[in-house]
Amino acid sequence: MSESAFSERVLYEDNHLIVVNKLPGELVQGDSSGDSPMGEAVKEYIRIRDAKPGNVFLGVTHRLDRPTSGAVIFAKTGKALSRINALFREGLVEKRYWALVDTPPPEEEGSFDDLLWKDVKKNKSFVASQASPGSRQAKGAKRALLKYRLLARGDRYCLLEVEIGTGRHHQIRCQLAARGMHIRGDLKYGARRSNPDGGISLHARSLVFEHPIGEKGRMVRCLAPPPSDALWNYFLTVLGSEQVTGL
Repeated sequence: MSESAFSERVLYEDNHLIVVNKLPGELVQGDSSGDSPMGEAVKEYIRIRDAKPGNVFLGVTHRLDRPTSGAVIFAKTGKALSRINALFREGLVEKRYWALVDTPPPEEEGSFDDLLWKDVKKNKSFVASQASPGSRQAKGAKRALLKYRLLARGDRYCLLEVEIGTGRHHQIRCQLAARGMHIRGDLKYGARRSNPDGGISLHARSLVFEHPIGEKGRMVRCLAPPPSDALWNYFLTVLGSEQVTGL
């Protein structure tokens, strides 16, 4: 990807942080697949743009599932990495997602409170009610908190805004699917068909946090445009400019 094309995906940058809009299918950090992770592309972008002769430091602060798109924070200094990690641990980074689901929610807005357990072999999470009482899975389940708001309805899909209070494995995908709301393209959690790009229609829409370095109280607000496809574009049109461009 050219430098100019990549620069369009940069949502925020200063001397300590860079926030990039992840594409569906990109890895944030390397795994057993051996595919080149997004972090390497960001480092190469910085190295070429700034004509850096040596290695570029870049710290991964959090992850998104590979088929998910949206805002990801990388740290450009060790000091920023340790401090932004602390913000995530303390729940001081506000993360909001957009999800296209095939069934309307039970109410216009609400919350879900579940116990989730992870099947490592299947790389899939389940609500504890799907485990046998007293089983290892049920005993190892962890609490998952989620709030949602219905933003718009279409002929076949609805657009939800989701905020999570915990960071469990596949939390949004699992909790929505457990109530019959399957995210578009998410075959693992019950969607009927895949998306053309192989991703799912779950998008990390916004991040809000206090900058970890410098003046206290300086807030960073990042808004990530969703992938450009017909359905996302339809919902952007339905929402109008106020909700699309504002935080």
